[in-house]
Amino acid sequence: MIDIVVVLRAEDAVLDFLSVLTDDGGGETRVILADHDRAETLVLGADMTAAERLALIASHVRPVTEGIASPGPEVLATLLRQAAAGQPCRIWTHSPADTRRSRGRLGRDTALARAADARLAGAELRHAVGFSPYLQILSDLDRSLGREHIAAKLDFVNGSCGHLLAEPDPEFVVQTPHVPAVERFFDTDPDQRERLFALLASLDDEAASVVDPWEFGSSPYEARRLDATAAWVRERCAGNGDGSGGALVEVGACEGALTHRLATAGFTVRATEPNAVFRPRLTAALAGTDGVTVDGADLAELAKEDGPRATAHLLIEMLYYGQDLALLDDLATDLVFVALEPAALASRVRPWLERSTSWRADEETVLVPPQLETVCAGRAYLSKRGSVGLLLRRTNG
Repeated sequence: MIDIVVVLRAEDAVLDFLSVLTDDGGGETRVILADHDRAETLVLGADMTAAERLALIASHVRPVTEGIASPGPEVLATLLRQAAAGQPCRIWTHSPADTRRSRGRLGRDTALARAADARLAGAELRHAVGFSPYLQILSDLDRSLGREHIAAKLDFVNGSCGHLLAEPDPEFVVQTPHVPAVERFFDTDPDQRERLFALLASLDDEAASVVDPWEFGSSPYEARRLDATAAWVRERCAGNGDGSGGALVEVGACEGALTHRLATAGFTVRATEPNAVFRPRLTAALAGTDGVTVDGADLAELAKEDGPRATAHLLIEMLYYGQDLALLDDLATDLVFVALEPAALASRVRPWLERSTSWRADEETVLVPPQLETVCAGRAYLSKRGSVGLLLRRTNG
């Protein structure tokens, strides 16, 4: 049985997979260094000592350069076939939920490569939990390292990766949490893998790689948050328009979980979603819903428009993306509903609001408190950080 370790960079093989490299089974191990510019496979013979194996890997530790990334499933499938050489194998790689997206993408791509090639279909695949400061992942195999292995791992870092201890890029820095004393591994099915990958892609388009990545349709926490948000808007906008609601612009409507609640409450809603993958899902989810229109405008585009005034604009859990809050001054409304987790509200909105001569806070309300909750069919759990609503009213200044 050949163990194949697929990692982005050489040091990853030791930091997360030392127990695999030094397994007492005595078999051959092959390490695929999958950086797309210089992918190569190291052969760690069964007759090599642990020290010899680490020395070979250490010789491939390189400075950080731009463009370090997964080569993609097709290339990885070729590398895996060559490494397996027609023999039974086990594949070990990064977690698709590794907070370092370069590793998370490689872990996902390796699983896709294995699944797409019938010659690898029988190979067992395990992901290292790796660096996971936001998720607690339920593991299937835990290997606690003894003092000798810990000493070897620390010597490897200090001797071969010293430049990474001071690396400013969070993708490649090596700090204490990146050097686990217990190496944890898990198996996963394709749906869990894709959901783990999407969940950690909150700030890029890959979040849309699965339907409902934040589990708005199944999470009790998210249902309470959405219900509370809809009730808050309904109560504060009572008496507008025809008495049943008013005209709202929901910015970043995602797949329509909140939009549906607002439409049911009697509002006319313009649901905007700039993400080209989410938008067709939003359109399909709201097809036939009276009083709802869908388009792709983002906050900057809405600020430029010279359209009809709305009762309110809703910026619900979407000001995490570096938008210029000065754009709010040009929105065609006197009311803006903002909802964010407390820390983001404090860091993003409050300093801007203190300087603003156009807006004041009319109300602040806790929509839902923080809560621990399982995600991805129970494969992991995390802290949902709560949501605080801030109702902004335009001043006369």
